[in-house]
Amino acid sequence: MSAGRQRQYRSDAPIAISTLNAQTLRETKATSLEQVLNKVSGVYMADLGNEQHTMAIRQPIGYKSLFLYMEDGLPIRTVGDFNHNALIEINMAALQRIEVIRGPASSLYGSEAVGGAVNFLTAQPTPVTTGKIQAEMSDGGYKRTDFNLSGTKGKLGVWVGGYYADQRNGRIEHSDFHKLALTLKTQYKFDERTTWTNAATFVDYKTDQTGGVDSANFFSRNYKSMHTFSYRLVKAFRFRSTLEKQWNDADQTSFSVFYRHNEIGQNPFYAIKTTNNPLKARGEINSDAFQSGGLLVQHRKRFGWKGASLTGGFSADYSPATYYAQFIDVDRDGRGYFTGYTKTDSVLTDYKVDLVNTALYVQGEMNPFANMKLIAALRYDRMDCRFDNHLPPSAFTGSPDERNHYEAWTPKLGLTYDFGHNRGLYANYSVGFAPPNISELYRGVKVPTLRPASYRNFEIGGWMGFAKGKGHAEMSLYRMDGENEIISVRLADNSTENRNAGKTKHAGIEWSARYALLPSLEIRTSGTFARHDFVTFEDKGKKYDGNRMNTAPEWITNSEATWKPVRHLRLGMEWQHVGSYFMDPANTARYGGYDLFNARAGYQFGPVECWVNCRNLFDATYATTAEKSAFGDSYRPGPVRTFNFGVAYTFTAKQKS
Repeated sequence: MSAGRQRQYRSDAPIAISTLNAQTLRETKATSLEQVLNKVSGVYMADLGNEQHTMAIRQPIGYKSLFLYMEDGLPIRTVGDFNHNALIEINMAALQRIEVIRGPASSLYGSEAVGGAVNFLTAQPTPVTTGKIQAEMSDGGYKRTDFNLSGTKGKLGVWVGGYYADQRNGRIEHSDFHKLALTLKTQYKFDERTTWTNAATFVDYKTDQTGGVDSANFFSRNYKSMHTFSYRLVKAFRFRSTLEKQWNDADQTSFSVFYRHNEIGQNPFYAIKTTNNPLKARGEINSDAFQSGGLLVQHRKRFGWKGASLTGGFSADYSPATYYAQFIDVDRDGRGYFTGYTKTDSVLTDYKVDLVNTALYVQGEMNPFANMKLIAALRYDRMDCRFDNHLPPSAFTGSPDERNHYEAWTPKLGLTYDFGHNRGLYANYSVGFAPPNISELYRGVKVPTLRPASYRNFEIGGWMGFAKGKGHAEMSLYRMDGENEIISVRLADNSTENRNAGKTKHAGIEWSARYALLPSLEIRTSGTFARHDFVTFEDKGKKYDGNRMNTAPEWITNSEATWKPVRHLRLGMEWQHVGSYFMDPANTARYGGYDLFNARAGYQFGPVECWVNCRNLFDATYATTAEKSAFGDSYRPGPVRTFNFGVAYTFTAKQKS
């Protein structure tokens, strides 16, 4: 695990951390990331269709910048330009394992690592030449092809791979999409102590956009879309170059430079507003883009006393960002369908923000007593914004030109105690910090009013292994208090707005366990029971103090049984449970939650593997999110029963003797 930006044993990490290993990724055969991430205790990644998503880790389901997404330890987007759909930019075919840290990790990883941090670790070049190609399709119009090729010659290792996915004529109207993801990674070993890694990832994605449906259509399973032209497109490119040097047994340095170029273009369904004319509406086409260049330097020093070590680092990036939105006139027919649009000369938003993020961090570790480890960390983050509005300031076009900055010190203190025999306890205190996004600050407001959110987290937990290596279990209890938490408020026109929520309280228990009942039969369960409450929150003169936060299930569990009755055959059954929750801050409407069953089967014969997965085995009617506003109830329907069929071929060259 790498909770301290270095690989370390579980017994050395005083934090709630889970790993999805290569075997789990290989056997799940996920077509979208929530199918694996929802196996982690305390995690609910809501499927919004076609790899679109939002996240809930120690938080309600929402769209806030409270989660940090990384690839090989580097954030995939810059701080201040968060997008809840950011994981569209991940190349799933390149993943070797995934690490999930729950709770604030700002002291090492930085701003936005509040609810949690997810680190996607990519595949390494193989010692001998290997390759794989696979193809799959579903009975719901989904097709996908993956490939990878890897090998090492002399000091140079290379890995290249990716996938192309395509959806046509699905069971939900207006839900086509396609995605191309490619990754190239090289590793050059100058010697046993010096490695130079370069990696580049490119993603080209476009999807139809369809929103939720009302209660009548949801419960009758009439998943029609009133939108016929709305879309989202994503173009993302990332490059990093990392030089790692082990100077001696005590000193290790890593130096990374990186470049990111991201653009999200939309004709969003949620921006379409009706007018007094029943056959007309208005909407917008927008583009949110940034380029980013930066560096991360880290050094670790080990001392010969009490197992002490000190890790320090510095990071900086310069990320000019732009936002452009143009009004469109929308046509509507007598049935209520939005059938087409015409571009206008009216510009809603046109600005540029020069973002500069800088940070310093240090973490110390030592073993004051046998089997005990103490960890203390401190980080300073600063986000500077220089806002340039290309339009006259107004409530629509944004605020006047100005400069803003946000800064915070975030500490962490933790300890672990290892009782031996794979049993131990940990405790920690940590602070999280989340500055507002630039789109929240400057778009559609006369004066920026959002304040940065801060969180104090107290946590205890433990782990144990079962006898004879049959499995293990972990548990954690936490209490996190938020101040100025930024929440998404659903407005009367069905759009959302971010506001500071005063004070909030989040408390819960998380668990996970894995046990081999037989050599061929293993069961796994993970879950959380949590309460998310408004301590103080006022909206439009109404106070919601003491109310439950909306879209915050108390119970979330995921359990799975895997049976391998004969060699090369695997059978699996998974149960996902999401409990009921309130759909609005006033707590006037409740969604009952859902139970979802998935089945998987696969067989390996030589270099060929084939599989069939069934999602939603019992064809349940369920919503991945459910919300209430003055506009009405809105349910985002989950997929109906869907079968995926796939086949893969892997080849490995013979190693020269």
